Amino acid sequence: MAFNGPINEGFPTPDEADRSTVSHVQKGFKISARKLPISKSGPIDEMSKKLDIPVPEMIFGDNMVSIEHVATGWRLEFNAFDALDKVDKTDKNMLKVAYSQEWSSSREKTHEGIKEVVKPFDWSYSTDYRGTITKGKEFQLQKNNEEPIPLELLKRPDPILFFEEVVLYESELDDNGISLFSCKLRVMPDRMLLLCRLFMRLDKVLVRIRDTRIYVDFNTGKVIRDYTEKEDGFDKVKKSLLFSGKLPNDLTVALRDPNQIAHLLPEVTRTLESLTLP
Repeated sequence: MAFNGPINEGFPTPDEADRSTVSHVQKGFKISARKLPISKSGPIDEMSKKLDIPVPEMIFGDNMVSIEHVATGWRLEFNAFDALDKVDKTDKNMLKVAYSQEWSSSREKTHEGIKEVVKPFDWSYSTDYRGTITKGKEFQLQKNNEEPIPLELLKRPDPILFFEEVVLYESELDDNGISLFSCKLRVMPDRMLLLCRLFMRLDKVLVRIRDTRIYVDFNTGKVIRDYTEKEDGFDKVKKSLLFSGKLPNDLTVALRDPNQIAHLLPEVTRTLESLTLP
């Protein structure tokens, strides 16, 4: 990764942002993704001040994914700032572990642009962020979850016309685990699926996955948002991996891969919403 020029310079310029954005239009929907290098110190300090919390070590503040309905202008976006703005900024949901105070102190020294003492916040960077509607109508809660995402249609071997994976932020939690928020999307001829996932593993304490799935049926204009929270104790997850057939030597790799863990975690909550675009 190149670090040319002053480390606190603004980045990117509008032209650079446009050149770094890739888009695909399918049946009236424009799907876009932007991937740029890790943010520099100037934008990081500015973001920290606006959020009123230190940001993760690896913050991709200019990255984003979006879905836009061209005819109406309806637009849903996922970005790092809005995701972090949903992190609890009190000590209400802070994980109580032996090294939490030391971690907070180390973060205070990392961000010299923040002069005041670091306030309590959820330093695991867990967020229930489900995307930002920048224009158009909001999702409506489904009653009785009557219309889930049609998984059988997504399992069909349809050609993938557009695929992107974008990281918004990542923290190694002071070498005690990981907190990663990323988005992955795939577009087929008649439908698309966007998965934005928070994967948080705090070693010897907790494993947490929060998924937001956005399903779009291009032919009907139906958009479904499926949000789930799953979590379990760290030791319970290790036991579940062993019971599933993993060898002890494979546990370290498996605990770093949310795809190997997600189906083992009990569901804490689930919300289904939808809207239809003309």
